[in-house]
Amino acid sequence: MTDTLRPPTADAAAPAATDPAPDPAAASKALGSPQALKRSIGVVGGTLLTLSCVTPASTLFVVVPDLFGSLGTATALTIAIGSLLCIGVAFCYSELGTLIPSAGGEYAMVSTLAGRLAGWLVFVLSLLVVMIVPPVIAMGTADYLAPLVHLDPSMAGAAVMLLATLAGLLDLRANAWITGVFLVLEVIAAAVVAVLGFAHAERGAGSLVSLQVAGADGSANHPDTVTAMLIVSGLAIALFVTQGFSTAVYLSEELENPRTSVSRTVLATLAISTVIILVPVVAITMGAPDLAALTSGDIGTMVQAWSNSAVGTFVSLCVALAIINAGIVMVIQNSRVLFASARDKAWPRPVNRALSRLGRFGSPWVATLVVGVPGAALCFVNLDTLYGITGVSVTGMYILVAIAALLARRGTHRHRAAWRMPLWPAVPALLIVVLAYVLTQQEVSYLLWTGGITAAATAYWALYLRPRPTERWVISIPEDEETAA
Repeated sequence: MTDTLRPPTADAAAPAATDPAPDPAAASKALGSPQALKRSIGVVGGTLLTLSCVTPASTLFVVVPDLFGSLGTATALTIAIGSLLCIGVAFCYSELGTLIPSAGGEYAMVSTLAGRLAGWLVFVLSLLVVMIVPPVIAMGTADYLAPLVHLDPSMAGAAVMLLATLAGLLDLRANAWITGVFLVLEVIAAAVVAVLGFAHAERGAGSLVSLQVAGADGSANHPDTVTAMLIVSGLAIALFVTQGFSTAVYLSEELENPRTSVSRTVLATLAISTVIILVPVVAITMGAPDLAALTSGDIGTMVQAWSNSAVGTFVSLCVALAIINAGIVMVIQNSRVLFASARDKAWPRPVNRALSRLGRFGSPWVATLVVGVPGAALCFVNLDTLYGITGVSVTGMYILVAIAALLARRGTHRHRAAWRMPLWPAVPALLIVVLAYVLTQQEVSYLLWTGGITAAATAYWALYLRPRPTERWVISIPEDEETAA
């Protein structure tokens, strides 16, 4: 198989029929095949990049504190339930990602199996997620640089996004090594927190199912009880905690031997990230001095109380590096989504040509800039709104992926070489029911925001994409086209 195809851009015309017969790679060009990304990383590199996108430490220190604030001692249980649901989601991603390896990720899989409109809606939801998550994580940088310098959270987040954008222009293999080093540091930070939390345990394992949170006045003397409905409503954010494992399908076009490496990367990443996040959460729950301290979510202060300022500073710096690492990987992922959408002609012709351009290092440089610069601007938007929209978008996206998984064994797809999930079709069917219920328990304002954006995207589909079925939103799977050529 040719390592990299560099045919005309998405809207370029095919060569004249009088040209001499080309070799297979040239034949792919003559057919107007889309540009393909370079297959340059294996399972280890893909797992490092994908784990970095999950960003276990930055998720633990930036996202989880909000769960502590609303769920208290039920936080670990909620994350555990979310991780169990994610096993079913990972099965769906593994089967679909090996069946349809494309940088388009969810939308390529869903479009191929469930129709162009369903694929477009998945693309819109995934675009919301990939545009919002990086600035959400990046804004946490200021808190963990506080031991050295005091920065405005929005300004620090914007700086991290711009730095990540520059790194995203480099070769993917180089970024795999960069993010691998940062990943080691954030795992060390999470391990330190876990050890300190268990060593200073104030309560037993039974507290993990006691389901208590500090009272409305912030006092630990009169705790409130966490209800089952509150746990269900928190599952949307809990799903977001380990959501990055799906990055493997975005990288499937750049993974060597995607038919086997995609599933291994997805499942390994979910397992490792769950351990890295859940174990420290359990330790913090057991080691927090009281419910008020736990509900405050100030993990840095607890670490200093358990040890000393030097250890607290070390952990904070590791987390800051983890956040930068997360920004780099997320910009890489997001640029691939935009690159694939342009290659599949989702936009007017000039936009498609710009977003599908590859730079000197083989990265989609225009798409990288389009992702990074607006991401810096989003650092100045209210965090609660960003969290809410992301949780609803992730849940809706998983529902559509599960629907596609139900349709993955029809017709010619039944006989394609791919990793096949166990307990099909029970797994995707159960996921659809559970996730749909979780969706109904989210705040109305977040549902309205996400629904409004989805409605606008549907209008774009109806007025621009649908009337041009052979010219716009033409989903391509480069590996399959190359093989056919």
